[in-house]
Amino acid sequence: MSVQERKERERADRERLILATARELAEHQGWEAVTTRRLAARIEYSQPVLYSHFRGKREIIGAVALEGAAEMAAALRAAASATDDRRARVTALADAYLDFAARNPAVYDAMFQLDGGLAFAVEESPEALKDGFAALRETLVAVAGEGVDPGLFTEVFWAALHGLATLTRAGRLRPGDTERRTELLVDRLALL
Repeated sequence: MSVQERKERERADRERLILATARELAEHQGWEAVTTRRLAARIEYSQPVLYSHFRGKREIIGAVALEGAAEMAAALRAAASATDDRRARVTALADAYLDFAARNPAVYDAMFQLDGGLAFAVEESPEALKDGFAALRETLVAVAGEGVDPGLFTEVFWAALHGLATLTRAGRLRPGDTERRTELLVDRLALL
């Protein structure tokens, strides 16, 4: 291995450490606890080293959001591929989305609530964001209905899932009805 390859590997390792530490702090103490000073102390590098990877907290949030989008896309595809039944696929997709949001609240916030400097729904959107949307669309295109734009249908279904995830987490919905809400969403919106 050349010196340059070793340096690149070490840099990538440091970047993964920064992001993992930011995620851990955010999941346990909230994004307010994620500061460059605290991150530098936790990873045992100076703040200038941290700034050599990311220009600040906003870029860290953006990087966490991209990681989260890739993880969510993988979870959605795995859930939807578990069956050939259309209704079961859409239900599994919805359940996987809501489960990801519940298990990873800080990452979910980075993806959809916080300013990570990412552009959504435009040509310049990062590939991980496009892939996250594609993971939803791949299953939903089959149930969009005749004459309905599959992209628009996916946006509406996604918005409904996001609303359920956000309102459930905020304690704004009656507890214990998560499964019934998902069934209603799948049955009425996807017309299955």
